[in-house]
Amino acid sequence: MNVNPTIHDVARAAGVSIKTVSNVLNDNPKVGPETRLRVRRLVDEMGYRPNLSARGLRSGKTGVIGLAVPSLRETYFAELADSVIRAAAKRGLRVVIEQTNGNRDLEIATLSGGQMRFIDGLLFSPAAIGQQDVDVLATNDPLVLLGERIFGGPTDHVTMHNTSSARAAVEHLLGIGRTRIALVGAPEQPADEASSANLRERGYRQALEHAGIGVDPRLVVRGGTWLRETGVAAIRRLREGNVDFDAVFALNDTLALGVLRALAQDGLRVPDDVAVIGFDNLDEGRFSLPSLTSVDPGRDEIADTSVALLVNRIQEKDTKAAPKTVKSGFRIVERESTGFADGDGWPTPGV
Repeated sequence: MNVNPTIHDVARAAGVSIKTVSNVLNDNPKVGPETRLRVRRLVDEMGYRPNLSARGLRSGKTGVIGLAVPSLRETYFAELADSVIRAAAKRGLRVVIEQTNGNRDLEIATLSGGQMRFIDGLLFSPAAIGQQDVDVLATNDPLVLLGERIFGGPTDHVTMHNTSSARAAVEHLLGIGRTRIALVGAPEQPADEASSANLRERGYRQALEHAGIGVDPRLVVRGGTWLRETGVAAIRRLREGNVDFDAVFALNDTLALGVLRALAQDGLRVPDDVAVIGFDNLDEGRFSLPSLTSVDPGRDEIADTSVALLVNRIQEKDTKAAPKTVKSGFRIVERESTGFADGDGWPTPGV
């Protein structure tokens, strides 16, 4: 087997034509499922990588897509990037990542800048531009929008059930008998803006109101970035203000990990004294002590769906089709921080 296998090597090993291998790599639906699986398996086993320069000269395509996210320091976006890379690799594509730092000018430049000529299409998760900027999405380049900042735009859009999944998280806490539920990571100023923070706060309020429990504003901790230190600071504020609480809903897992740290430092037992649930189902939550109950918003589904939509636009299968909006499914992953046996099946220490 060659050190650097060619498409000829893959075709010969699979017993198919070079054209068939090319069709598989380009996700052409005309290839049968058995042939597709055989070629994909051999591509992985042989370590074949398409010659992007040659592909570009022949087809005008580079075989590279872009992913623009606010910050890779936010673990959700790092894990989303990993999911996108794996979803793209299944389709013979590579991914370049742009970090916009939530900067409005950088986000606009990402959409309109010259770098678009080096990629076939872009997955774009904005943090600064919003509904008022919907016109900047009007581009001739293949584009799929991620997240909650803009709805009803001219592009395909993949998002999550922020409000209903947040409501389910709070209902989970209510279901284990908690009634003084603190919200950590709430926006500085509540608004109707379609941001993750606002949509998740809406779900928090809906759950409490439906249960006949009024929202105590002292339990809503506003402000700060969604990082561990913000979670620590939120618990400090609640404790210093002598606010009684028996549960915490953190609007992402990174905040929740800071919450767990602060509670442990103050000698509060989780979940006995305070139950904690996060959002995003990050890998890190499986290893925290206690392990973290979290909302799984369907990150892998978001990645695979968005890449599939982008590939369709790149291949011009859907050039005249109306933009699609797709929402991923979600589930509550019950773990030790709300009193459940670890759902990931870790063995008992010493066994």
